[in-house]
Amino acid sequence: MLRYFIEVAYRGTNYSGFQTQDNAVTVQSKVEAALQTIYKTTFQLTCSSRTDAGVHALQNFFHLDTDIDINPKQVYNLNSLLPSDIVIKQIFVVEPDKHARFSATHRQYKYYITRNRNPFLTDTAWFYPYNLDIDALQQAAGILLTYSDFTTFSKRNTQVKTFICNIITSKWYYENDCLVYEVKANRFLRGMVRGLVGTMLKVGRGLISLDDFKQIIEYKDCTKANFNTPAQGLFLVKVTYPE
Repeated sequence: MLRYFIEVAYRGTNYSGFQTQDNAVTVQSKVEAALQTIYKTTFQLTCSSRTDAGVHALQNFFHLDTDIDINPKQVYNLNSLLPSDIVIKQIFVVEPDKHARFSATHRQYKYYITRNRNPFLTDTAWFYPYNLDIDALQQAAGILLTYSDFTTFSKRNTQVKTFICNIITSKWYYENDCLVYEVKANRFLRGMVRGLVGTMLKVGRGLISLDDFKQIIEYKDCTKANFNTPAQGLFLVKVTYPE
């Protein structure tokens, strides 16, 4: 039996998230349907990162185990069965112990904010017309590098054993017409990136101080964070594995 990795990219606007759910259209359900059509059997896919409804990905992965010889040249045929907002980028064989989720060493996200209305960014950035102190945002992003317990930024009803995350990149910058927050860590909690962005924006608007921001982190109470950050600005941009 061989283990295959499937690399995908997608615009999440039309989907109820990445992972299969009952009575909902997801990225996984569309990929599974395309595979079933080509290979006339069902596959059990394991995902690397579970993005929420409306969240996009430039890179995400599944793995599957099968005795079927999946020819990488079938990528073209599989993509012809997928909607235009999902694409399989490649399929390749990996060692049997390589796991799409647990073998990943880091994940990298970007959150895009537009300060001006732009019809071409409606589904891929958050229109946020408020004045922001970029220096304060940058300082808040730097503060996150000094912490490891992010209980505050995990939504409730999450099934994890630890809230410890190792953030190695946390910064704000401009990219084209957008203000972007970029964060890279070994793992992320449910709703974490959107919680970080929403809470830091309160710092940027002067609604809370940097000391307040530190206290919010140290409270370890998710009711103190601001999760009211829409999905459309969030992109999973890279999942990193050992060579």
